[in-house]
Amino acid sequence: MSTWPAKDLAHEISLVKPRALVTGASRGIGAAIAAALARVGHEIVLNYRSNEVAALATRAAIEAAGGTVELAAFDVSDARATTEALERLLADEQRPIGVVVNNAGVARDAPFPALERDDWEQVTRTTLDGFYNVTRLLVMPMVRRRWGRIINISSVSGVMGNRGQVNYAAAKAGLIGATRALAQEVAHRGVTVNAIAPGLVATDMIAGAPVEVILKQIPMRRLGRPEEVASLAAFLASDDAGYITGQVIGINGGLA
Repeated sequence: MSTWPAKDLAHEISLVKPRALVTGASRGIGAAIAAALARVGHEIVLNYRSNEVAALATRAAIEAAGGTVELAAFDVSDARATTEALERLLADEQRPIGVVVNNAGVARDAPFPALERDDWEQVTRTTLDGFYNVTRLLVMPMVRRRWGRIINISSVSGVMGNRGQVNYAAAKAGLIGATRALAQEVAHRGVTVNAIAPGLVATDMIAGAPVEVILKQIPMRRLGRPEEVASLAAFLASDDAGYITGQVIGINGGLA
């Protein structure tokens, strides 16, 4: 189990274990990350937008394994709703949020000439506005406590681009830029900021994709598993990763 925060902090702070907020965590990679963080001792704040059935199922699975989960339903792209939800969570000063995983994202793929404005805005607002809306409120409490972990889930599309995903690639590349810049601002206060850039992972997001064609492009000839991404996120949230910040770590089977 990770010890948190660093041992040189005030005694009353060092006894407090951080909660971990995972956005878009009702299923897929987000659910796997929530489960992995729960296994190493974090209380989980599991955010979801609308799929309550999936969120309840994820909570039940984590609790059955001995974890503690609190559901938080809000749309990260909605600034007011996010602020209201986070202010309620932050009001509990005895249970600080020391880890945030910005995982919420949507895909609305289309060739660029056919890309509708709504699809552009929904994708970019969920990823980039969502990062801003969530992280801006949580970063200063981390800075004041001199410990925090911010983990942003980007994508191989944000690293190398992908046909039919101009909106998605732009949003995920923007998240990489935000990761690197924020890491420089808060590193001296013990807060790390990193990004994970998964490749093709076996989740609902690739339903209907031509998997056999995709596999030929991946040197490992297989899709990634959500649990593999989750294990990396759990490591980045640990004390052992305390000297890693501003990094973009690919997990893509050799694709990029």
